[in-house]
Amino acid sequence: MDAFSLVPGALPLQPNENHDENFMTQQPATPTKTGYDVIQGYLRSLDSSPGVYRMLDADSRVLYVGKARNLKARVSNYSRPGQHSPRIARMIRETSSMMFLTTRTETEALLLEQNLIKQLKPRYNVLLRDDKSFPNIMVTKDHAFPMIKKHRGAKKQKGNYYGPFAGAGAVNRTLNQLQRVFLLRNCSDSDFETRTRPCLQYQIKRCSGPCCGLIAESDYQASVRDAEKFLQGRTKGIQEALAKQMQDASAAMEFERAAAMRDRIKALTQVQSAQGINPQNTAEADVIALHRDGGQACVQVFFIRANQNWGNHDYYPRISGDEDASEVMEAFVGQFYSNREPPRMLILSHGLDNDDLMAAALAEKAERKVEITVPQRGEKAELVQNALRNARESLARKMSETATQARLLKGVAEAFDMEKVPQRIEVYDNSHIQGAHAVGAMVVAGPDGFDKNQYRKFNIKDESLTPGDDFGMMKEVLTRRFQRLLKEDPERTLGTWPDLLLIDGGQGQVSAVREIMDTLGVSDIPMVGVAKGLDRDAGKEEFHRTGKPVMALRHNDPVLYFIQRMRDEVHRFAIGTHRAKRSKAIGATPLDDVPGVGATRKRALLAHFGSAKAVARANLADLKAVDGVSAKLAQTVYDYFHENG
Repeated sequence: MDAFSLVPGALPLQPNENHDENFMTQQPATPTKTGYDVIQGYLRSLDSSPGVYRMLDADSRVLYVGKARNLKARVSNYSRPGQHSPRIARMIRETSSMMFLTTRTETEALLLEQNLIKQLKPRYNVLLRDDKSFPNIMVTKDHAFPMIKKHRGAKKQKGNYYGPFAGAGAVNRTLNQLQRVFLLRNCSDSDFETRTRPCLQYQIKRCSGPCCGLIAESDYQASVRDAEKFLQGRTKGIQEALAKQMQDASAAMEFERAAAMRDRIKALTQVQSAQGINPQNTAEADVIALHRDGGQACVQVFFIRANQNWGNHDYYPRISGDEDASEVMEAFVGQFYSNREPPRMLILSHGLDNDDLMAAALAEKAERKVEITVPQRGEKAELVQNALRNARESLARKMSETATQARLLKGVAEAFDMEKVPQRIEVYDNSHIQGAHAVGAMVVAGPDGFDKNQYRKFNIKDESLTPGDDFGMMKEVLTRRFQRLLKEDPERTLGTWPDLLLIDGGQGQVSAVREIMDTLGVSDIPMVGVAKGLDRDAGKEEFHRTGKPVMALRHNDPVLYFIQRMRDEVHRFAIGTHRAKRSKAIGATPLDDVPGVGATRKRALLAHFGSAKAVARANLADLKAVDGVSAKLAQTVYDYFHENG
């Protein structure tokens, strides 16, 4: 890598899950030592270059990732006892070796540091645990009648993107109102091309019916421009134009058209009011506020775009409690924007130790200027105070929920005679229809509630299973799950092993799973089967454990409600996964297997011929006549069906 250079005299490491090939490690003279003596042993070979360093324990697990303007000076600080917080002192005592990577600039070191923190999740770093993407509103630009839709993920399709919005709910509300105001279509291009009469959206006045020629292209394009002006915050002219159209229609005694204009003005007013506090002098910014209490932290992020508040989202970064606010805020900002495009301004509740450096790093990523400010008065300060209030209230709710969750986990341990309180409960279920489209599902619960990032789905692959064999499906799911755990974390040090298994089913499922666990040599994990009683009423669940009598909990026991919620959650996840698999199978056609035929060409062929069967029967000349299908691709399609048909 041109951007980075290795520390002179370092020895290369073999890449593994904790190290990448660009890093080098230097072993101190006495590798069995830990702490200050180990760190001092590195000072002789370090220079004043900027770079990134890692601190590792005796098992080569990464304890901490940091960046430095001057590596030698930074490591020297760690080598002097008596100057560190309890957290850093504890980390130094555990340090057995270090790794270094020099960079050309401190900005490059900052970017690399944040990427490595997200990748390695070191124990002593402040860690942003929620890494979800945010949705945008997209207006397509590859069609004469553009559609407006929700978009999440990479911006690959040609079009204009507006966002981010804080969540799907905010996007859906805005889209719903925009369709009422501007009557833009939200159907797919393939649906648009095959319509012969208007759909329900037209009937309920959410679309102008361009698919059936009920609006001229020029008029539709004018509506698209107005919608984009609204998303850019330029709403005054739109409202004035709609008001004039309403008055003109009323004067001409076209009362139905006037009523339609009135409804559109009302919808426009509703979407503006639904966006909450809309700042007058802040066009584009993220407002980020941090509140800490009791060793926990909440960060609220408000998204301001086009002078409009597009919602907020709360985060709970992992902290130890002795970091200062600037350290937590800098870690959050660096990790939050490591895979997101930053806005033109960040408005923060607390300053950063290196705000100029962070601004330079974000500007380099965005390829434009990014301003970081901590306002003391005015509109921006009011935005921060509002975000701080939300952060304080969110953290209070979170702490209350965490305390409740801790009591429930303790209750589970007591109910099932466990030696320790479970920190990770895995719940399993299957879903199928007479064996078809069978899937297994796993959900995870712990001290913070359901951990959706850890949910897993399993497509049942064993074709020898009898359709509907729930025991066999559960065996396959658990076999695959624990074979992977044994491969990836045999020492059980990464926190991915469950403390308790909940199986949806009775004694039969429990026996089947126990057989698998014994075969794999992991029979030390407690396991409980959750089955409904004889009359199958919720609240009368029976719990099955190997070698112990069937038991039940009191009807009003909070632990019973907790187990029911976990069982219902795995049901929901399993059924949703099954339905998605079934829908995909229903929508599949033989064209999916033709080399070179993607979604666009598939739509073109189906629109031209009407069905996949007709495509298979078409001659070469007809295939060549399809728009967007080259002579070469037509030959490929023809050969596929006539050689394999």
